[in-house]
Amino acid sequence: MRCIDFSSGRATVRGPRDHGGAGVRTSSKREFLFLQGLAGSFFSRLGRALDEAGHGVHRVNFNGGDKLCWRLPGAVDYRFGLRRWPAFLEKLFAERGITDVVLFGDCRPLHAEAIRIARRHGLQVHVFEEGYIRPDFVTLEVGGVNGHSALARDAEHYLETARNLPAMPVFPGVPSSFSRRAWEDIGYNVAGLALAPLFPGYRTHRPWNILIEYLGWGARLLRKRAAQQRSSARLAALAADGRPYFIFPLQLDCDYQIRVHSPFSGMQPAIERVLGSFATYAPANTLLVVKEHPLDNGLTDWMRRTRKVAERLGILDRLVFIEWGDIDQLVRPALGLVTVNSTTGTLSLRHGVPTKVLGDAVYDVPRVTDQAPLDTFWSAPTAPDMAAFDAFCRVLIDRCLIHGGYFSEEGLAMLTAGALARLEAAPMVAPSARLAPERSTPQTSAPTSIRPMPAGG
Repeated sequence: MRCIDFSSGRATVRGPRDHGGAGVRTSSKREFLFLQGLAGSFFSRLGRALDEAGHGVHRVNFNGGDKLCWRLPGAVDYRFGLRRWPAFLEKLFAERGITDVVLFGDCRPLHAEAIRIARRHGLQVHVFEEGYIRPDFVTLEVGGVNGHSALARDAEHYLETARNLPAMPVFPGVPSSFSRRAWEDIGYNVAGLALAPLFPGYRTHRPWNILIEYLGWGARLLRKRAAQQRSSARLAALAADGRPYFIFPLQLDCDYQIRVHSPFSGMQPAIERVLGSFATYAPANTLLVVKEHPLDNGLTDWMRRTRKVAERLGILDRLVFIEWGDIDQLVRPALGLVTVNSTTGTLSLRHGVPTKVLGDAVYDVPRVTDQAPLDTFWSAPTAPDMAAFDAFCRVLIDRCLIHGGYFSEEGLAMLTAGALARLEAAPMVAPSARLAPERSTPQTSAPTSIRPMPAGG
């Protein structure tokens, strides 16, 4: 596999590196099948870049939003539910000669099933996510991400591997537009609603109906000015108070990081666990700052819920709830950060702040994060070994991070170039090593043929 150099802000091939392994090959034409991505143009841009590089590009649309975001030929609409998906995919793999599957997020039910089938056929699965290190990076891993990642959890591995890697370069910031993200999401979901009759079998992976989510977001935005004023006052009071504090950033209740990669069924039990431990074991002179997630849809009043738990535990006077604010400025002076598995953990580690992880996170590595129980963390937080964290970051950038972003033209240009280089450099299983399609369900459970759709879906 070739290694990608990001030091110039653009991905370029540094040269060959043998990853070994029987039955794999690099180079030659490949056939890429795209499944669902983030709302927006990234997958379509990447598909065009692969097509221009001489590869075959294919796509499955599951809803109207997918059709809106895909601007290339070679797409097919899947109109059924999860039960018929395996047989449909088996046939698609065979008819199109698929070698690689590209998708965003590996826990969506349709994606999880696609990954299982692709592995059985010896195909490479390339999984995009938002970056393990944010901002300015996007994750792209072969096989799986987050709790499904194949990344090591051993500091010595990272220290040894990093010996052969260049020092961490200074990366320029990547522009990102929240309004662009919002409008692309709205366009995607409006198209999904408008074209819903064409996709009767589609079921979103999200727990909320999108119209209900938008109502929640609308109400939260209407309250934003008052919430920002409250947050500013609380931050000023926190600075004036002078007592040391720990920080606990909330995550999205519907996030697969919580639902799949943690011991909690949602954020409510996580809040109960963290506040309960803090109340019993944290030094009496310390505060706990709870920060709401900036992309929370507002359907749950987390401030009220958190304060209610704190009141029951008798620590309401030691709780500071921040609705809006710069998480970086909050983290820097903190005694420590407790997280389920938020990427805010890499932010705190970057600042040398002791970090305790309660779920499954790729950065939860001995010598990097605090490995003691949560109840011990409050009184004796262990700072990260910065040499080990630096090695971890350099390996991460070399193996599975791309400098770029989804929500600006500059970020998309960098991301598309970097992703193209990664995909072309990844090992490909030779045809002789792949399995013949298996019929796990009757032939009649899927359409009898798969026809290319015209450009645009």
